[in-house]
Amino acid sequence: MALISMEFGWFLVVLALCGAGYAVMAVLAAGRFMRAPSSQHRSDAPVTILKPLYLGEPGLKENLESFFAQDFAAPIQIVFGVHDQADPAIEVVRGLQEKYPGFDTCIVAEPAMYGPNAKVSNLINMMPAAKHGILVLSDSDIRVPPNWLSEVTGALARPGVGLVTCLYKGEAGNRGLWPTLAAMGTSYDFLPNVVTGVSLGLAEPCMGSTIAFTRAVLEKIGGFAAFADYLADDYEMGRAVRQLGLELTIPALGVSHSATETSAAELVNHELRWNRTIRRINPVGHAGSIITFAVPLALMAAVLLDFRPASLAILGIALGARLILKYRIDRIFDTNAGPAWLLPLRDLLSFGVFVASLSGETVHWRGTRLSVERSGVLSSESVEALQ
Repeated sequence: MALISMEFGWFLVVLALCGAGYAVMAVLAAGRFMRAPSSQHRSDAPVTILKPLYLGEPGLKENLESFFAQDFAAPIQIVFGVHDQADPAIEVVRGLQEKYPGFDTCIVAEPAMYGPNAKVSNLINMMPAAKHGILVLSDSDIRVPPNWLSEVTGALARPGVGLVTCLYKGEAGNRGLWPTLAAMGTSYDFLPNVVTGVSLGLAEPCMGSTIAFTRAVLEKIGGFAAFADYLADDYEMGRAVRQLGLELTIPALGVSHSATETSAAELVNHELRWNRTIRRINPVGHAGSIITFAVPLALMAAVLLDFRPASLAILGIALGARLILKYRIDRIFDTNAGPAWLLPLRDLLSFGVFVASLSGETVHWRGTRLSVERSGVLSSESVEALQ
């Protein structure tokens, strides 16, 4: 038994070294990606921005206001959508409408549901109010820089491009440990993994931070109604566009995602939902992502090897690689999701969520427990209200 334990310990050492090397590779990939020149194409066509909302959340006003501050010459319409006229997000929107009276905005409050995905049902309800041929949808917890819309529409104007999406970094939407850990997970796990996957040609993500396409392309993929039963609606939209033979592109731009988790349970449920979603979408890639957990792997190796000097050296290398990744991501994307001393805790939490995501078919979303079928479709029969 002791021999097996030692052999497994050395195996974990190898994985941890691979993880440290991966962290360095992710840093290089992120630097190359963000050095890419901006698109020379510029669109002067009017744009409708679709903002599905659900309840008030910390930082919602600042997030939404960033869409009013775009450096964009063409007309912009913003359509805000809710399912309930008493939704507190409406008060935030009305405050912005008073502050920007000349801006073309409207609120659609419509309870109709077309499937278990409430956000997609919201988008379906909002579409009759959309005026323009270019549609850009973005989640409520996203904040964008002033050049966001010009970069996105410029990329969309390139020949052969059918959809544009954007990378996003994490920012704590309020004070506290849990939103900080959530933001760090976005910036130091999700973001480098996506950049590396895209750079190596192993991933073609479509993210709810930004989805831009023309009305004509949306109609060709079946409209929003085609995605009302999917959990990963953004990914499915991207896949549908690619199936048309059109390109999905990501400009060299990072928007911000506001983390607002207020408890450990909320944070774990959120991250477990997305890990299980990724497992459904790409099971091989999800399993292979174990090498990204260099610090937990090195720590387990050190325990199994009785903290031999070599195992402790590997743990030091893993920690050093993760710190390099953090500081470089902060510099490249102009962010600071959380302090360096929290990074080991963040890595242990990420590894725990990864292990939990390897099994189980249910996810928690907006106060409900949903069952996800192998196809990625939400099983409406298995929806249970959470007490």
